[in-house]
Amino acid sequence: MEEAYKEAEAAAAEGEVPVGAVIVRDGKIIARAHNMTEQAKDPTAHAEMLAIREAASFLGGWRLTGCSMFVTTEPCSMCAGAIVWSRIEKLYIGTMDPKAGACGSVFNIPQDSRLNHYVEIETGLMGEECSSLMKDFFRKLRSEERQ
Repeated sequence: MEEAYKEAEAAAAEGEVPVGAVIVRDGKIIARAHNMTEQAKDPTAHAEMLAIREAASFLGGWRLTGCSMFVTTEPCSMCAGAIVWSRIEKLYIGTMDPKAGACGSVFNIPQDSRLNHYVEIETGLMGEECSSLMKDFFRKLRSEERQ
């Protein structure tokens, strides 16, 4: 989670919503990314989506079996769907997103029994740090908007 957190810090430094993700296989990081929606002008350029694309490229295929994802903030429905379809086995989440989270908060797509793949989920890794990074980012953004 520490490496995902570093990615989230990089996102914040670039003016992006501070979400970072890494994908690990056999104890090694095979992909890392942070949100780039503003820079890329792409609504799908979430940290999770970018990391999944990088991991698939690294492995030479779209099935990320044997992989785990560490992400600082609970994935949205788009990212949760991509996590299921890519066959990621375990998802580690820093802080939950009660407004748009799709891995246990608003929805629980990765563990929906109607889908073809079930993802194990563990929450709270570096939860305080991940939550504070997100809160501080939006507090600063609101402060700047008022000026």
